[in-house]
Amino acid sequence: MKLTRKLVLAKAKASDLDSVKKLNCWGCNLTDISIFTQIPHIEVLTLSVNSISSLSPLSGCVCLSELYLRRNLVPSLSELSHLRPLTRLRVLWLAENPCCGTDPSQYRLNVLRCLPRLHKLDNQVVTEEELAFALNEGEEITTPPAAAQKQFSTSGQPENVSSTNGQTEAESENDPLNYSMEETNKIREQLGMKPIPRDKFSSPSPRPAARKSHTLEAVLMLLKDLEEEELRIVHAATQNRQLRIHTHLNTHTLQGETTIDTHTLTHTHSNTHTHTLQH
Repeated sequence: MKLTRKLVLAKAKASDLDSVKKLNCWGCNLTDISIFTQIPHIEVLTLSVNSISSLSPLSGCVCLSELYLRRNLVPSLSELSHLRPLTRLRVLWLAENPCCGTDPSQYRLNVLRCLPRLHKLDNQVVTEEELAFALNEGEEITTPPAAAQKQFSTSGQPENVSSTNGQTEAESENDPLNYSMEETNKIREQLGMKPIPRDKFSSPSPRPAARKSHTLEAVLMLLKDLEEEELRIVHAATQNRQLRIHTHLNTHTLQGETTIDTHTLTHTHSNTHTHTLQH
């Protein structure tokens, strides 16, 4: 069933779609929600107990703060990529969908890595510790195949071809400037932020194209644009990462000391045994 303008206005008791801010369509047997491309100011939306499989129409609902999608037919977590632009989204209920899989713990980590601004997922509060762990251990959610297809311009050329020299992203993959830009925009996408245009990037000084160097540049550039809440997320992830590195170094050091002690004891025992035989 397709959600129509008439049904939306009747349920929301509104005169036009622009004024709709809250909508409850629980159990309406919906399959098509394309109408939401015309409802940009929706803030609280209940679509639980329907047959919805695509979240693409919600990508423009930038005012959305609460979204209830329990018991639908969302096939893959890749559909969540459509929710990344929704920077005000704080509450998401996605349980009982095919995309949740059989491992609830990993499912939560993956969702939180994709949507780190969430305060509550499936009616359970998201803690700072869980978020930090998710940013490190959650699996990256990719864009749905249909949305990832290359789009072509009127000239028949892919849009990712440079207008100045015709060089594609694939051909310039090893270019330091291009790599740094892609790293930065990848992080911005995960935080629901718009990508930075190429002309906003300054040309890097000549140096070896080291992955860690470009990643650091991308992170430092990103920090300039982050608000307080985004910085809190980064801070939590940084602390978690530092703890993991510190634990790893301590473990490695203890293993090294154990090896040295074992070697010393063996050498000492050998010398003592030889000295005893001589006497």
